[in-house]
Amino acid sequence: MIQDIAPRQYHNEFAVKEPGLRDFLLYFEGNQVLMRKGDGAPSMITFEDVQDPELRRQVIRQAEYLFCIDDISYYSARDTLGLMQLAGSRTADGKDELCICDLSIFRNMDPQFMGFAGITASQIYRFRKSRKFCGKCGHRMEYGTVERSMCCPVCGNVEYPKISPAVTVAVVHGDRLLMAKSAAGSFRQFALIAGYVEVGETFEQTVHREVMEEVGLKVKNLIYYKSQPWAFSDTEMIGFFAELDGEDQVTIQESELSEARWFTREEIGDYPSISLTYEMVNLFKAGKNPDFHRKEISGEIGTV
Repeated sequence: MIQDIAPRQYHNEFAVKEPGLRDFLLYFEGNQVLMRKGDGAPSMITFEDVQDPELRRQVIRQAEYLFCIDDISYYSARDTLGLMQLAGSRTADGKDELCICDLSIFRNMDPQFMGFAGITASQIYRFRKSRKFCGKCGHRMEYGTVERSMCCPVCGNVEYPKISPAVTVAVVHGDRLLMAKSAAGSFRQFALIAGYVEVGETFEQTVHREVMEEVGLKVKNLIYYKSQPWAFSDTEMIGFFAELDGEDQVTIQESELSEARWFTREEIGDYPSISLTYEMVNLFKAGKNPDFHRKEISGEIGTV
């Protein structure tokens, strides 16, 4: 999955420190990010790539340290600087030009740890963007100085990064797997049933509710698989395998799904395992599905 960057180590301890010229700079506006484009695929820019000396000094003064991977540091620039206007200009070394890319560029970035860094930085950006004003008194919020937060200097309200827990569930019936297409958004591939945890619910209760709501089916013998931070939607995904309990007739919730049906292993396409959902799909396709009576997942995954 995209966060599996070993042997590299992700360090997200809060710190305040000034960037170096060769540290990476993430500048976002909405769902776009400023990148460097040469002969190959786009890559992240560094502070050194900002050609104008005065603008570079301004960016350095306002940059926020995010995290490091091994000894590589990543920073974000506040979106008041208008760096997107640099798109089409040359980098300071004159070799490449700056370009604007959609955040999806990070899904398949090589090396993978850079893609993980990009989407994680975008999650922090969205948090900062959505918490500019205090939800209690309406005053402008300030960046926290001792932890990653937004703080109100008037009423003392503190807001932390948005992380929404959600489940994704592989519903298995013999040698078939249930997959569905969303009715909304731009993602139009078949995937597993998924949904956000509601107030007062356990993860297991969410699985039962979401499967019943979206496809009208009951499940049993839930087996926890693993979790994944999915920064594209500010989500912490919790993965379960579950066995069908009863009839297999699917009745879709049309407001949520456009299609849902059972797939045999041979009918399942090829999916990159950057997400928890498709890692689970690929496990089933490879025949490493759970033995629900022994409560284990076969193959190298081991007992859960």
